[in-house]
Amino acid sequence: MRTHRKLAVATAAALSLTGGLLAFTAGTAAAATPAKYADDFNGDGYRDYASGWAGEVNVTYGTATGPGATTKTFTQDSAGIPGKSGDAGGYADGFGDQLANADFNRDGYADLAVADRSEKVGTKAGAGAVTILWGARSGLGTKATRIPATAHADHGFGAALASGDFNGDGKADLAVANGVDTVFIYRGGFSQTGTTGQVTKHTRSPGPDDVLEPTALVAGKVTKDRATDLYVLGQGYKNDKMTQAAWFLRGGTTVTSGKFTTYNATSPDYGPTGVIADFDKNGYGDLAVGDTRYNKGAGSVVVLRGGSTGPTTSYRLTQSTSGVATAATAHDGFGSALSAGDTNRDGYPDLAVGVTEEKVGTVKTAGGVHVLRGGPHGLTGTGSQWFTRATAGVPGSPTEYEMLGLYVRLRDFDRDGDADLLMSGQLSYPSVLLRATAAGITTSGAAQTELDPGFPQ
Repeated sequence: MRTHRKLAVATAAALSLTGGLLAFTAGTAAAATPAKYADDFNGDGYRDYASGWAGEVNVTYGTATGPGATTKTFTQDSAGIPGKSGDAGGYADGFGDQLANADFNRDGYADLAVADRSEKVGTKAGAGAVTILWGARSGLGTKATRIPATAHADHGFGAALASGDFNGDGKADLAVANGVDTVFIYRGGFSQTGTTGQVTKHTRSPGPDDVLEPTALVAGKVTKDRATDLYVLGQGYKNDKMTQAAWFLRGGTTVTSGKFTTYNATSPDYGPTGVIADFDKNGYGDLAVGDTRYNKGAGSVVVLRGGSTGPTTSYRLTQSTSGVATAATAHDGFGSALSAGDTNRDGYPDLAVGVTEEKVGTVKTAGGVHVLRGGPHGLTGTGSQWFTRATAGVPGSPTEYEMLGLYVRLRDFDRDGDADLLMSGQLSYPSVLLRATAAGITTSGAAQTELDPGFPQ
């Protein structure tokens, strides 16, 4: 049985500014050339796929034609990995629930940061910990190092992760949120002995009635400078009202606090997902964030446009947006999962949107995925596509509670210049891989796969 985890896109890996997707690529190292891809763990020039959930991490290694046949699984019982599986002091084992990748030690092999917010550290239950699995010619698993952190019981260090060059010095940095109120940014360089660069703390708590509990981190290029920026997604209280918000941290020599945007002030979402991409190709990265609580749970996607100093104006997309195939009804969950990529080679990133509880025909909670097109005016419903198990050419049939669209990824698996769509639903249901062409996603050659779409963006 396949298992999944709810991955906040914030575990979004920082990739290069290519095809409109905005993220991080390390600069030239003095001693070695950093990995070309932030997820090439064995240095063979092909992107790899790491996903995790509830105590284990699975890594499928890439080939010239996409995901290969070699998959390895790691737990805290694996040789060389600190900690012990299930040793969570009464908490469920969270090892692998959050991931971020980059070449943290600049040796030519991508590395994988793995969080376990449930980890018992010493006598402090639920303190949380983050471990880096180091890449090597043989892949991940030969060495691992826990990054330094002060343990506090029930703080859930590692509640969210994101990688990027947050100070613009060409070295990969790591952002780690706890489950209380703080984001820690660890500067590169990292070493296998456990040393890191400077660590800074960032807290959005200007007063007792204005707080934010971090739930997800989304890294990417928003402004036009060389540093990676960071959005902190979460929930809390503002003026005694529950909020769902995005807090902008601008990268630079000093990471600075920016605009705080409340996009739902009625009910919190404890599993928000977001992604940064330049949907209108104006040079500034936009944040797309799911607001599944909107309109009695019908859901929506809120887009915060990027600008020279950070977020500017915003707009909202729903299933009532002109051109979107399905109608908005209560509890559809539009925006449950998001992923960005150029699916039709027009240079504009598109957005895959999971709708987990959509009724397909007479089948409840069967789910599906919309692909919204980017363009000069940003994301719209014009030319959008809609895929379910009932779509001609898609393997299988709609099944109640599958919740297709719970996990989505747009990625150019076959390296032909456009982003293919990998989507899946609950637990034991297989994923579906749909290839893309210059006209967009197609069901021609659609196939089922055991590959989990929960790998970082």
